[in-house]
Amino acid sequence: MDRLKRIETFLLDLDGTFYLGDQLYPWSLPFVRACEQLGKRFIFVTNNSSQSGDYYVEKIRKMGASITPDQVFTAGQATIFYLKKYNYPKEIYLVGTPALEKEFREAGFVLTDENPETVVLGFDLTLTYEKLERACSFIRQGLPFIATHPDFNCPTPAGPIPDCGAMIALITASTGVEPKVIGKPHPEMIEALRTKYGLEDPTKVAMVGDRLYTDIAMGKAAGITSVLVLSGETKLEDLKASDTQPDVVVENLGEITKACL
Repeated sequence: MDRLKRIETFLLDLDGTFYLGDQLYPWSLPFVRACEQLGKRFIFVTNNSSQSGDYYVEKIRKMGASITPDQVFTAGQATIFYLKKYNYPKEIYLVGTPALEKEFREAGFVLTDENPETVVLGFDLTLTYEKLERACSFIRQGLPFIATHPDFNCPTPAGPIPDCGAMIALITASTGVEPKVIGKPHPEMIEALRTKYGLEDPTKVAMVGDRLYTDIAMGKAAGITSVLVLSGETKLEDLKASDTQPDVVVENLGEITKACL
């Protein structure tokens, strides 16, 4: 835990770490207040691309934490960063929610189902068979296939629901094509975060989350401190069978507040 006292920027997962669904964990606001009092930065980093960054800002504000839009970064935003950096064509077939569509349009992309040049898959809560059919058809034609993140399930108070990774599996099973995946734990997400937030000293940054294969794997890949919280998906016994091991394991954010903040 001593290494966490040197951390200046905490990258925080949302679902399973800061809240679960619409229920704020009781230890979350004390963590926020402690960071603010000590001048430490916290940035919410989520793979959930079904909503826009503005949605998460408003949701977190309603829960009692006064944050700015710059304190939320989504896999959808990272995907936009990647497409722009590598000069992908503007014409995209996007399989996503209306919220994700709005973000892409505001970023200058043209969303079309006629002669697109790239297929982008997000966590689409409005998924239809027609969307899947068109996406698979375009991918078979050789269009680049990009996915916002790899999560197989999204945690909810009622239990996990299929996420973008499950949708990737369906499309890949049909087309035989694996997508370029952007979100945690992939290098493209790390690159986008480093560029946007100027995270130059890895010894002063920590990734805090509840998933081994996204949050902790990204922390390890980025060379920053990885902190597993047991308040969400991962249980302590899961560590025995995992090749991905966190630097620190805590029950929840409250333990970090008590020990280090």
